[in-house]
Amino acid sequence: MKLRVGCHLSSAGGFLKMGKTAASIGANTFQFFTRNPRGSRAKALDPEDIRAFLEFAEEQDIRQILAHAPYTLNAASGDAHVREFARETMADDLRRMEFLPGNLYNFHPGSHVGQGTEEGIKKIAEILNEILRPEQTTRVLLETMAGKGTEIGGRFEELRAILDRVELVEHMGVCLDTCHVHDGGYDIVSDLDGVLEEFDAVIGLDRLKAIHMNDSKNPPGSHKDRHEKLGEGTIGKEALVRILNHPRLRGIPVYLETPNELPGYAGEIAFLKQAFQGGEDH
Repeated sequence: MKLRVGCHLSSAGGFLKMGKTAASIGANTFQFFTRNPRGSRAKALDPEDIRAFLEFAEEQDIRQILAHAPYTLNAASGDAHVREFARETMADDLRRMEFLPGNLYNFHPGSHVGQGTEEGIKKIAEILNEILRPEQTTRVLLETMAGKGTEIGGRFEELRAILDRVELVEHMGVCLDTCHVHDGGYDIVSDLDGVLEEFDAVIGLDRLKAIHMNDSKNPPGSHKDRHEKLGEGTIGKEALVRILNHPRLRGIPVYLETPNELPGYAGEIAFLKQAFQGGEDH
C-alpha cells in the first residue's frame, strides 16, 4: 500500500502553487488553511487555478488533500456571535471544498469555556447538523486534542459523543494528532496497540481518516500541545515510525505540522518514506 505523506503549506498563491511545492519536496498530499488561521474572509476561488491544479495533481498523483479550518473557530462557545462565526465559516469552507471533490476538511472541536463538556458537545453537533449536506463529497474530521483548559476532544469519548449526535455521520471522520494524544495522556510510545484498541472500541478505527504526525515538546499527559520536529521531542522517532507502519493504520494519509520550513519538511518526508516498511510501492 502506498504511503500518502505531506505537510502543511501556505495557501498564498493558490492551489497549483501548493501542488507544485508539495511535489518539489517529495510530498504526494498536503494540508492548507482555508483562510487566515486567525480567521478572516477567504479569497475568491480562481476556476483556472483549480482546473490547473486538478490536472497537475492527477499527473503527480497528489491526492487526499486536507483543508484545515481557522483556529479561531469555536463551535462549542456559549456566545451566540462566536458560534455564528464558526457556523458561517465552516459552511462557506464546505461549499468551496466541493470545487475540489472527494477531499478532507479538519477542525478543532472547540472549548466549552465553563458551560461544561456536555453542553459544548451539544453545540458542536448542532452546527454540524446545520452545515452538512447529503450530497457533499468532502469528509469533515474532528481532531483529537490535548485537553488543555476547557478544550473538547482530549478524550476519545468526547469525540464519540459528538459523532453520536450528528445526523449525516457518514460524512464525518477523525484526525488523530500524535502530539495531541500524547500530551492528552494516551501512551502511544510504549502502548500503541492499547491506544489503538481503545480508539477502535470508543470511536472505531474505520472513522480514522487522517494522521497529524508531530513530535511533542512536552511530557505525556501535560495537556499543553506544543509540536516538535520529528525525533526531537518526547515521542521520538522510534515511536513515530511504529505509528507509520502499524498494520491498522496503513493507508491513512499522514500530514506533518512540525515547526519547519520547506527544507525541514523535505527531510522529514524523505525520512518517513525511507522508514515506511516495503517502500513506496507497497
